[in-house]
Amino acid sequence: MLFLSRLFFGLILTYGGASALLAQPTDALLAALEGFRTEGPKGWSFTQTSHSTDRSRVETFNPLRASHLRWTLVSENGSAPSIKTTETYRQQQTRRTGGQTAPNVKEQLIMASAELLERSDNREKWRFQLRPGANDDRSAEHMQSTLTFHLPSQTIERIELASFESFSPVFGVTVDSARTSISYSLPLNDRPSLLQEIEVSIRGRAFYFKSLDSDMTVSYSDYEYMGKN
Repeated sequence: MLFLSRLFFGLILTYGGASALLAQPTDALLAALEGFRTEGPKGWSFTQTSHSTDRSRVETFNPLRASHLRWTLVSENGSAPSIKTTETYRQQQTRRTGGQTAPNVKEQLIMASAELLERSDNREKWRFQLRPGANDDRSAEHMQSTLTFHLPSQTIERIELASFESFSPVFGVTVDSARTSISYSLPLNDRPSLLQEIEVSIRGRAFYFKSLDSDMTVSYSDYEYMGKN
């Protein structure tokens, strides 16, 4: 997931000509954002399954274990990992202490830029401009974020981060088009809204000749509440 946070802020979404209305975010939406974590609530174990064009990986996460033991590699490209692969993977966990590594989207939303794109009985779709997430963030000014707010449950159901023009995040690299979509389950009984899937698609090039085109899907399953950690 670490590399996802790098791709996360160079993304594209075509809005299909939807009309927008400048509007003040509702109190309900602001309250939902106040307690929102991009990676979902703490205290849950889960299985994370990643698929890209040339790679697949299945991992499990247990929040109650020591930081370097929370992640376990189950399979790599459809096969059980070798002893060497497992050792390399375990060494990497010293730099991977959280459940998921995801940007703090809510801190980057510029509330004064809020646009209400759609409204129905059950959902609202809001679009925001983004402020940089770090001093070296050269992507945010080319980005927009769209949130789907589920009214009955008062939860964020979907986030889409998109670039609206090509840009160069670092020297020699051009991002032509890209898109990231993050979806969450709706709360049910005593089960909160949980991260379900992240889809990333990017088209670009490095130094005019090397393709950076890639697509990746990360899905989450087998959630179990383990208690506060």
